[in-house]
Amino acid sequence: MNNAPKIAVLLSGCGVFDGSEIHEAVSLLLAIDERGFEYQCFAPNTWQARTMDHFTGEATAIAGDADNRNVLAESARIARGQIKNLAEFDAKDFDAIILPGGFGAVMNLCDFAVKGPACQVNEEVERALKDAYQEGIVIGAMCIAPVVLARVLGKKHILITIGNDKDMAVGIQKMGAQHQNCAVDEVCVDDEHRIVTVPAYMLAKSIKEVARGAQNLMDAVVDLLV
Repeated sequence: MNNAPKIAVLLSGCGVFDGSEIHEAVSLLLAIDERGFEYQCFAPNTWQARTMDHFTGEATAIAGDADNRNVLAESARIARGQIKNLAEFDAKDFDAIILPGGFGAVMNLCDFAVKGPACQVNEEVERALKDAYQEGIVIGAMCIAPVVLARVLGKKHILITIGNDKDMAVGIQKMGAQHQNCAVDEVCVDDEHRIVTVPAYMLAKSIKEVARGAQNLMDAVVDLLV
């Protein structure tokens, strides 16, 4: 497809406990590719809030430690090296931007994991999302990543989902966004603001449920692109 839609995928590292959730990221990339769309991965060139040993579940480094890891370098593992610094993102070049989940979304893209609704968002992440919204391209997010959208675009009263967690829904509403309860295979579609979100591992019990959610999310993206 010469004029295939182009999707930007915003990663936050590599691994559920300190970066992008790998199953979600790969399921999303596959869903994009299966539709004949093009994708380009991006990540902010910044340090992780912490680095986790995914076998023991223990932190091995925190921000400022010499052996902590870089978000862009770690995200390159998922992208097989085909990734760009988020500073290079131009919304005019894309039809959509989508964020997989994982703790990196709430620790590296923003600090919601620490500060909740009072969180701050990485400057490049905030710029990318505001530019995407201004340009009118579709914005998508999986799992916990919708909270990043809530913090950046909550004043627009966007509609999003993280599944059915009551406490998380309250936090989202405090940032100005609206929350819609969804089952694991359902997509929350905000037609007015061109935003699509799915619960993924906020509710999923298996990788097949995550993959189904990614496919359903991309179906919703396609509908908004028509």
